[in-house]
Amino acid sequence: MSTRTIYTDSSDWGCDMHGRDLPRRNTVTRRGFMRGGALALVGTSVIPSFLTRSIYAEMTTAAANKKKLVVIFQRGACDGLNVVVPHAEKNYYAMRPTIAIKQNEVIDLNGFFGLHPSMAAFKPLYDQGHLAIVHAAGSPDTTRSHFDAQDYMESGTPGVKVTQDGWLNRALQDEKLAGKPSAFRAVALGTQVPRTLQGKIPAIAVANLADFSVAGRGPQTSPISNAFQAMYDESSDAVLHGTGEETFEAVKMLKSADPAHYQPAAGVTYPNTAFGNSLKQVAQLLKANLGVEAAFSDIGGWDTHQNQGGATGQLSNRLKEFSETIAAFWKDMGADSENVTLVTMSEFGRTARQNGTGGTDHGHANVMFVLGGTVKGGKVYGRWPGLSNEQLNEGRDLAVTTDFRNVLGEAAYKTLGSRNMEAVFPGAKVNPAAFLNFA
Repeated sequence: MSTRTIYTDSSDWGCDMHGRDLPRRNTVTRRGFMRGGALALVGTSVIPSFLTRSIYAEMTTAAANKKKLVVIFQRGACDGLNVVVPHAEKNYYAMRPTIAIKQNEVIDLNGFFGLHPSMAAFKPLYDQGHLAIVHAAGSPDTTRSHFDAQDYMESGTPGVKVTQDGWLNRALQDEKLAGKPSAFRAVALGTQVPRTLQGKIPAIAVANLADFSVAGRGPQTSPISNAFQAMYDESSDAVLHGTGEETFEAVKMLKSADPAHYQPAAGVTYPNTAFGNSLKQVAQLLKANLGVEAAFSDIGGWDTHQNQGGATGQLSNRLKEFSETIAAFWKDMGADSENVTLVTMSEFGRTARQNGTGGTDHGHANVMFVLGGTVKGGKVYGRWPGLSNEQLNEGRDLAVTTDFRNVLGEAAYKTLGSRNMEAVFPGAKVNPAAFLNFA
């Protein structure tokens, strides 16, 4: 009598066994609030001359070259095997009898790999050479906890829980400076600065460009805005002072331009979703010439333990939103897209075999996308480890062959001008000579 292994997830891995991410506790303290510098600001393309002089007092390497790095985090562990499908692997279909993407449904890329059919918006970007794919990428850490894995990827130090700052903040720290940079150098879309951008470099959290003040809503100054202003006035914290006053002045000037009526480029329509609105605002900020060098956004809903679906269904819907939003962002940036590099990441992949509830459980290797004007796209990078039973990690997952830090490191090196990879990814031994050379 044959038996079939059903993989299940431990309850302390960060989800509730129904494919939903458990919420983190979100207690805002004065120290945490100050350190994060979570200031929701308003953006526009109309910048008063005195403010321009103030913001651009000095230039950084990326600012001088007009380079911008956008990082997208897919929270919940995306199923990379159904995103970029190894449709030439026989065992892929054997392990996924009801959720595999059939060969006649796959958007073929090179005869071996193909895109999920809901990602049609990515195919032109790939064909035009702007979109590169890195498969079997991930963390060397073996955790299957959402919380730990996300923390390790955002800090850039897998297995180390005491790291105080994020890899992208350190990448900005490593960039050559000629003095005081823009107050808007690092921006996150959300109500608080994410782990990725926490650190010595001040970062701003943009809750909603159509709203006013600090993580608040409505046309009037909110209590939290007043509290932030009071904390700024009393603080000697370098995170706030130096750029804080200019930031407040920028908010006062920019909010009057009614950013809610921002119009994307002709022919561009973003999905009417939280992620669609997020990247639309990233485009608005980048095109406003505020000196943004690094922008961060995220999209949840990738934890597909149950009823994942194949060509249609839960994952399909998320992939359609994800790909169409990024494609709209790329088109919206127009000629400025030549100076943009966008990279995506997710904490880990999912099991090669489907489980007993039509879903997949927490796995290991995943797929990353890199989109940019200088990206050598139209290619799937990385060494493919194979999906034969004996090739699987721990007998259940796609194995990691490309460390995610190597991908992020190359993006930071070639976009921001970060050169000290040991400072950005301590202990990782990220060597530019070993980059994949996707850019």
